[in-house]
Amino acid sequence: MIKAAIIGATGFGGCGLLEILARHPHIKATQLFAKNETGMKIADIYPHLEKHYDLEVMPLEKIDYSQIDIAFFSTPDQAGMNLIGEFISRDIKVIDYSGDFRFDTFEEYSVYAINKSMNPKHNSIECLEKSVYGLCEKNREEISKAAIVGNPGCFAISLILPLLPLCENRLVKTDTIICDSKSGVSGAGKNPGTANFYPQRYENINTYREGSHQHLVEVEMNINKRNKTNYKLFFVPQVIPMTRGILSNIYADIDTSLDQESIIKLYRDYYADAPFVTITDKSPGTAYVRGSNECLIRPLLDKRTGKLLVTSAIDNLMKGQSGNAVQCANIMLGLNETDGLDFPSNYP
Repeated sequence: MIKAAIIGATGFGGCGLLEILARHPHIKATQLFAKNETGMKIADIYPHLEKHYDLEVMPLEKIDYSQIDIAFFSTPDQAGMNLIGEFISRDIKVIDYSGDFRFDTFEEYSVYAINKSMNPKHNSIECLEKSVYGLCEKNREEISKAAIVGNPGCFAISLILPLLPLCENRLVKTDTIICDSKSGVSGAGKNPGTANFYPQRYENINTYREGSHQHLVEVEMNINKRNKTNYKLFFVPQVIPMTRGILSNIYADIDTSLDQESIIKLYRDYYADAPFVTITDKSPGTAYVRGSNECLIRPLLDKRTGKLLVTSAIDNLMKGQSGNAVQCANIMLGLNETDGLDFPSNYP
């Protein structure tokens, strides 16, 4: 059995990993670490895990590197960059949830950090240069050889997957693409801040970081780098009073010679080998992917206006976080890509 350590085990990301690894045939969570709630059993923090785990949450000082094959860092930005070097020096594979290792260059990382109002300095440039962006549907080969994988942001993956077939085939005829995404409150994490407390969030929807969201950098990096295009996004994220899920709508002007049938075929051909991407001709909803690692994509050509709408739906805590991380781990470890993840969504 492959032994996994989870750093940041007590947040939603750590909890999601534990739920998945409880049914994984080859990877077992054996060490749990956190900054807070140390000394507690994980089942005392998340009672639904009681029958599956008898593990104590420990401080990092108690880590046993000799008993770790892979480490998941479910930690905030700029935490992993100060810790991961020790794991890499011991040939332990690492998947990091934060933005620390999602970028090809320091310049891209610094824009991300500034957009998130953080210090743009990166404390582990040598590890950044070794990292691979965890987009399994595109970077499978690179991930299989990687020592460090930067797990994509939740909004980012909900936009990159529907955009890639259009952008790589240069079908978008304008420089700017409009993207509108709505996320459940769990995207803000276990400590979401006062703006997401129940009285402020219930029956309320709002936009935030319009045109300057931190995930913009990784989306534009991934849709442009292979074909040296220069598409830009005008991205408007929103938070809605729902626990989990992201629905993204993308609006684009495309080649007028295309029709609905050819666009659907383009997407289905592009993702023919992607086990967790489904192209549909029905209106997607977050309820159809809740609790699963699925990304549901629907391209729709509006004949009256000639505009293309592409909608994607994911669970932000699964394909947008822990599910994708396990998918990356499977690839890194030479396992079947779907191990531990091949189950349907929770409906309704």
